[in-house]
Amino acid sequence: MTDAALALTRVPFVALDGKGAELHGARDALPGCPVVSLASEAGFAVLVALRYQPADLSQTPDDLVLGWIEIADVPERAPDADEDTIRAFVSEWLDQRRSLAVAIRSRVLPEADMIYLNSLHPDAAKVPPLTCRPLDFAECLHRPPMLDQYGSRS
Repeated sequence: MTDAALALTRVPFVALDGKGAELHGARDALPGCPVVSLASEAGFAVLVALRYQPADLSQTPDDLVLGWIEIADVPERAPDADEDTIRAFVSEWLDQRRSLAVAIRSRVLPEADMIYLNSLHPDAAKVPPLTCRPLDFAECLHRPPMLDQYGSRS
């Protein structure tokens, strides 16, 4: 089975090496762990990234890209549990390198998953680079023209 995993990031950070998390940590991974954070769906990737953008979307970086990869293996499933339990699970998963990817139910959008890719797993070297396309929040989230036409109707 093949599943897509997606990320919304800036061009300089498209490498699937986990360096960002290794330096700064990730929500469920401590600093020092090279893990790549991806999303199970494009809309979820956009929602998560949007939470970290300036209120004035015209101030967002102009090098944002939506990227995706195909993962040949079905990700291992993290338990639906409290944050400490999930972090302990992720730490053990990373240390043991028992699978390439793990799916963690999102706390932002529970219908979607955060997908962690273990950069130290032996199969990580076989993962192709992200396929990317530009993404502009201001373009995606402009005021819809139909809102003015139909928004004033009760």
